[in-house]
Amino acid sequence: MRRIFLALLCLTLLSPAVFAKGRTRVKSYRKRNGTRVESHQRTKPNKLKSDNWSSKGNVNPNTGRRGSKKY
Repeated sequence: MRRIFLALLCLTLLSPAVFAKGRTRVKSYRKRNGTRVESHQRTKPNKLKSDNWSSKGNVNPNTGRRGSKKY
């Protein structure tokens, strides 16, 4: 019973690190036209388009919305 509890505790503590692995935080900023963009999270930049949250087959973990873009 103690092993199960410790295993669950480890999974609970490690899971945020696993899910945050592919994310990066974008600080808020102002566009040239004066529009303010609030801080948000996005996938880490890379050369692939198929692993973005907006791509078909993926789900945005923050909003739960399914991706719909085809690449």
